Amino acid sequence: MIYLDYAATAPMEPEVLDAMHEAEQKFFANASALHTPGHLAMNKIEETRELLAEMIGAKPSEIIFTSGSSESNNTVIRTFEGCEIETSPLEHHSIFETVKKYAGKKKPKLFSYMLANNETGDILDLTEVVKKARQMPTPAKSELFEGKTDFGKDLVTDRRGGYVHSDLTQVLGKLPIDVNKMGLDYATFSAHKIGGPVGVGALYVREGVPLKPLIIGGNQEKKRRGGTYNTVGIVGFLAALKKLQKNDSIRKYDTNVRELRDLLAERILKEIPGSSLNTDTLRGKSLPNILNASFQAAEGESIQLYLDAEGVIISTGSACAAGDIKPSHVLMAKTGDAEVAHSSIRFSFGLDNTVADVEGVMKVLPGIVDRLQKISTIEIEVK
Repeated sequence: MIYLDYAATAPMEPEVLDAMHEAEQKFFANASALHTPGHLAMNKIEETRELLAEMIGAKPSEIIFTSGSSESNNTVIRTFEGCEIETSPLEHHSIFETVKKYAGKKKPKLFSYMLANNETGDILDLTEVVKKARQMPTPAKSELFEGKTDFGKDLVTDRRGGYVHSDLTQVLGKLPIDVNKMGLDYATFSAHKIGGPVGVGALYVREGVPLKPLIIGGNQEKKRRGGTYNTVGIVGFLAALKKLQKNDSIRKYDTNVRELRDLLAERILKEIPGSSLNTDTLRGKSLPNILNASFQAAEGESIQLYLDAEGVIISTGSACAAGDIKPSHVLMAKTGDAEVAHSSIRFSFGLDNTVADVEGVMKVLPGIVDRLQKISTIEIEVK
């Protein structure tokens, strides 16, 4: 099997599986309990919190563990229920669907923009977003979340403007992250994108900014997120973070993985008539591991199924939207062309991929696309 769907989920690393198996035996107790087994479990949770904080330039107290990026995103958006929320049409469903439901017109304003898109890999310059947010007038403290709980009571009084959130789910381990230098108030992370388990994520919440808990009913996470700790999953997250550090992943993604991605892009354009790229492969324009390509007169879902039959695993976009027959909202927003959106597929690489994987893709992909184009009624425009 050639696995090129890392943007959907990364296979769990062997070290992660070993760490989780150990945790099931040694750290099984409720981490909120006062007895010794509970303390042992909590120590592993705090170790994970400290390492993630170190890797993103935050304080450990600013990290909240969640069930994943969708919960983290929902928590931030719903904190600003009824408030003005600015975002982009390129966001993940867990952002823009939640914004549609909960946005309003009152202050303060939230700006929510992902740093790197999960379908095309496009990188957004958050500098202008942060600048725009900081230039806004700051509402009086009494105006914040009037009539609600006191989750905004500790607001820092010397800051100005709106609040900034970024979904960094695809970025961890691939690009350098410093939430303070980036000017972020909130940031979202997920374990399964870096070889950790599904069902564990984290939310960075800058000290002093408002937060309305999405899940209440417990004192966990300083009352910011109720529910018994998923200690085994968090230990898996820890092991995945350690593997990123050990592998020097940011450097390897920028060199080894980028070279593979660019090689595939070059060969697709050269060897497959009617092909085009929806990812700007110039350094700094996109993540080094994602390549989104379109093939005239060939439906993306059909290409995916034929590749799957050949043992090549890719996707047509966000895995969260699998089964939706509508064209990708990301590609529609970017290109405005339904045919391009319907004919696109996404390749996403990980650290374990090799040149042999690119060769394996190109051994079967040209023939698949040619077969589909020959039965299509759409005429190919060769550029």
